Amino acid sequence: MAVRPAPAGVTEVVDPEPHPSGAPSAVDQGGRREQAGGRVLVLNATYEPINVCTVRRATVLVLKERAEILEHGDGALHAERMVLPRPSVIRLRRFVHVPRATFARRITRRAIFARDGWTCQYCGERRGVLTVDHVVPRSKGGSSTWDNIVTCCATCNRRKGDRLPDQAGMVPMRKPRAPSPTIFVHVAVPRVPESWRQYLKDAA
Repeated sequence: MAVRPAPAGVTEVVDPEPHPSGAPSAVDQGGRREQAGGRVLVLNATYEPINVCTVRRATVLVLKERAEILEHGDGALHAERMVLPRPSVIRLRRFVHVPRATFARRITRRAIFARDGWTCQYCGERRGVLTVDHVVPRSKGGSSTWDNIVTCCATCNRRKGDRLPDQAGMVPMRKPRAPSPTIFVHVAVPRVPESWRQYLKDAA
């Protein structure tokens, strides 16, 4: 079957960072409404994860031969003259430079939770009511950086209060640090699909 070129005027941009609120609804080439949770993992030409995008954007990249599909999702995308497997993981055909500092700047509550495995770093409580804690309180000169913020359950947060770790007798289970750039994947989707995991071996 012949593959039609992408619609004129459509611009594809591989964003180094996903929108924090998630993907808006979009209409795929078959006219069906794409669910907000329909996401595609984008790999650089070197197979390094660099982005999470919508199915529609991934389809445009594939149709313009700027990417290839490595993993398929459920179902297919239908157009007048073609049927395309629904992409789950795509790889760019040409290398795109993404400054690592781009990811390091994005410190959000969800990114902290994802880095710490959604686990309180003081008591090991998972999920529940989670907050973030400055290991060294800001009132005592602590900074709002990756190496001074940890996931903390509400109970531990109240217990630690505005004290230093040695004063409260509470030390994080793991020394906080800047995460792998692939942390954005865990921020962008509520659950990482099984087909993505082999490409995220170094994820935080």
